[in-house]
Amino acid sequence: MMTQYVHQPSFMTGDEFSIETFCLLNPDGELYEGAEEPALTREHARKLYQAMLATRILDERMMAAQRQGRLSFYMQCTGEEAAVVGAAAALDDADMIMAQYREQGALMYRGFSIDEFMNQLFGNELDYGKGRQMPIHYGSRKLHYMTISSPLATQIPQATGYAYGQKLAGEGHCTLTFFGEGAASEGDFHAALNMASVHQVPVIFFCRNNGYAISTPSTEQFAADGIAPRAFGYHMHVIRVDGNDALAVYEATRQARKIAVEQNQPVLIEAMSYRLAAHSSSDDPSGYRAKSEEEAWRVKDPLLRMQRWLAKKGWWSDEEEATQQETLRREVLETMKRAEKRPPPPLESLISDVYADVTPALQRQLDQLKRHIRRYPEAYPRGAKSLDLTLSSATDSQGEA
Repeated sequence: MMTQYVHQPSFMTGDEFSIETFCLLNPDGELYEGAEEPALTREHARKLYQAMLATRILDERMMAAQRQGRLSFYMQCTGEEAAVVGAAAALDDADMIMAQYREQGALMYRGFSIDEFMNQLFGNELDYGKGRQMPIHYGSRKLHYMTISSPLATQIPQATGYAYGQKLAGEGHCTLTFFGEGAASEGDFHAALNMASVHQVPVIFFCRNNGYAISTPSTEQFAADGIAPRAFGYHMHVIRVDGNDALAVYEATRQARKIAVEQNQPVLIEAMSYRLAAHSSSDDPSGYRAKSEEEAWRVKDPLLRMQRWLAKKGWWSDEEEATQQETLRREVLETMKRAEKRPPPPLESLISDVYADVTPALQRQLDQLKRHIRRYPEAYPRGAKSLDLTLSSATDSQGEA
């Protein structure tokens, strides 16, 4: 890089750079003047929207289940479906996705079944994580979706490292990692971008800027113009996109993938959106934002925008919308009932996957746990069930001891 010399002090603030927002559809589902539709087939566009709709309905039903006490915790993607599903739709199915915790739409798009979602949420015997994770910590090896990790931003440098391996493999794949603008305040974000730029790896950093880091508004998180300008500090390709416009997100991600895979260069995407729901089932947004603010963003609902565009093209109808919603709600409720009834993972699974062979110390701990559960089965109904005990028979055996 050529160094330019000056002979008087000259300071810069970054105001010299202005990053525009790429958008294709207005809230009415019509193309802006001068905008061009991406080359999406009818089947591809419908699949994208159906994944958005399924995610919205899953979130509505499961938040209701949490409020009923049937689920301990939940996080919704509501309002951000276009950003998540639109990005996933632009990837190759073998590209790795490393998510934060609000990107279930990407899994939905790739074919994760409602049964698989429910098994994880209830931590039953069919849960791939064997009941060891909190709800919404999904993962799928077959769908190239890395298991969610609770600590904020850890997936960002992991994505850089994984993408470096993809570069060495030379098979034409990349990694996309999702995170919120709040996570971009973590040191892991900067370390990841610097390492990706220095080593030139095929990774897409996808920031969902939804305006809030839990209760902290973006105006109190950073003084600069969002997250996108940070790419300049790492000499990285960057684009800002309307995160409520599924077509724009799809096209931005498609072109970002082309750069990542063909040039082995990282890309930063900042998707401007809004979290219509609470941060999580433990949050009450009425304490830090006004209802009028939420209503202003509901007009920009990404599902309505995509649905209207599909309808104008003759690819979707009101009748199909009603039928699809009813079918999805019924499937979610029926699947939830099945998942609730499935037993928990066997207690023996607690000590598997740690060492190649179970150590004597771990076995002693497991035996001690079983004795404790047999002694106090009422306190551990799921554990007792895993031991094939009923409360009555366990109590009887305790009296005989």
